[in-house]
Amino acid sequence: MTTAAVEGFEVASAVESALESCERAVLAVSGGLDSMVLLTVASRLPVRTRRKIMVATFDHGTGRAAGRATALVARQALRCGFLCVSGRASTVGTREEEWRRTRWQFLEQVSSKRGASIVTAHTLDDQIETVFMRILRDAGPRGIAGLYAESEIIRPFLNIRRATLASYAEQHRVAFVQDPSNFDRKHLRNRIRLEILPCIVAQHPDFPAELLSLARNAAEWRRSLEDLVGSVEAETGQDGTLRVSRSSLEGYDADSLRVVWPALAARASVVMDRRGTHRAAEFTIRGATGGAIQLSGGVEILMRRDHMLLRRWRAAAGGERRGPEARR
Repeated sequence: MTTAAVEGFEVASAVESALESCERAVLAVSGGLDSMVLLTVASRLPVRTRRKIMVATFDHGTGRAAGRATALVARQALRCGFLCVSGRASTVGTREEEWRRTRWQFLEQVSSKRGASIVTAHTLDDQIETVFMRILRDAGPRGIAGLYAESEIIRPFLNIRRATLASYAEQHRVAFVQDPSNFDRKHLRNRIRLEILPCIVAQHPDFPAELLSLARNAAEWRRSLEDLVGSVEAETGQDGTLRVSRSSLEGYDADSLRVVWPALAARASVVMDRRGTHRAAEFTIRGATGGAIQLSGGVEILMRRDHMLLRRWRAAAGGERRGPEARR
C-alpha cells in the first residue's frame, strides 16, 4: 500500500471505530479542513453507522468566511444525507474564549436535545498546542492533560497529525473554507501554532512528543487522584455545608490536596480558584483545631477535632459574620 492509502485507512478507521459505540452522534463541523475531512469520512461509513449521524455548524458572525463556511457545511451535509442544524452568535465576540464558549453552548444544546454524543475533529496538533498554552497559563493537572482529560466528547483524530488530514483532503478533493482568523497572531493559539512552537521544534525536535508525554502523565495522575477522592469520607448537609473527615485526608501531600480539594468543593457546588486551592491544602496540613480560613466567593473552611467544614459565610442580623473568626 502507498503512504496515502495507509493514511487514508488510518483516518477512516479512526472515525468508524469512534462512532461504533455511540447510539447517536452530532458531528461538530466548522467548515475548516479538519472537520470537513470528518464529514467526508462519515459520509462513507456503512449505512448502519450513517443513520445515527447528524451535523451541527455554528456561525460566529466574524465575517464573510464564517458565513461561507456554515453554508458549505449545510450543502455538504445535505449531499451526504445528514440532517444539519445551524446556529449563529447573537453578538460578535472579539476573543477566542468567547467564540469557543458560544460554540460549545450551541453544540451542547443540540446534543442534549437529540440525546447524542458530540464528535469533534481535534487533532494531535490541537492537543500539542492546547497543552503548551495551558502550561503558559500555569494550569493544574487537568489543564495540562488537555484533550486527554476525562470527557464525554468523542475525538477520533486525537492521535492523528493535521498533516495527515491535509493529505487526505488533497487526495479526496475535500472542499473547505480557510478562515483568515486562523492566521491572526493577536490570538495566543495562533501565535503558538505559527511562531512559537515551530521555533522551539527547530531547536528541539522532540518537544511535541515530550509535551504529549507530560499530558498523558497528567491525565493518568488526575484519574488516579479522582479515584482516591472517591474514598475520602465526606458528606454534604442540606444547608450545603461539606463535612470532611480529617483522618481520610492525612495521607495526602500538598500537591495531591490541591487536586482533592476542588473535587470535594464541587460536591458543595463551590468552585475553588487557584489561590483558594493552595490555601486549603496548606490549612489541611498545618491548620490547628478551632482554626478557620476564608476563601474568595464567600466560602470558609473550619478545622474541628475530627473533621473539617467547608461552608458559605454565615451573616448575623445587621450583616455581622458568625463563626470562629467573628469571636476573635
